[in-house]
Amino acid sequence: MSNFDRFNVSASLIKQAVARLENLEEKKAEVLTDIKDTFAEAKAQGLDTAILRKLVKMRKMKKEDVEVEEELLEIYKRALES
Repeated sequence: MSNFDRFNVSASLIKQAVARLENLEEKKAEVLTDIKDTFAEAKAQGLDTAILRKLVKMRKMKKEDVEVEEELLEIYKRALES
């Protein structure tokens, strides 16, 4: 009995999954490069990339979560001023 039989694993299924994952990893690398290039362009045009990253993060959040985060930030800032 081979290991394939023992674990009931299909070699073609494994090859297919690995090929798809490799393809997705390649696409992911391309997208990450595009993101890096976009931030570099924005910086070259005088934009603050840290603020851009924060805006992108906030736009993914629920409105209520953004409000809570902004409120907490304000509370922390006031605490530092006192």
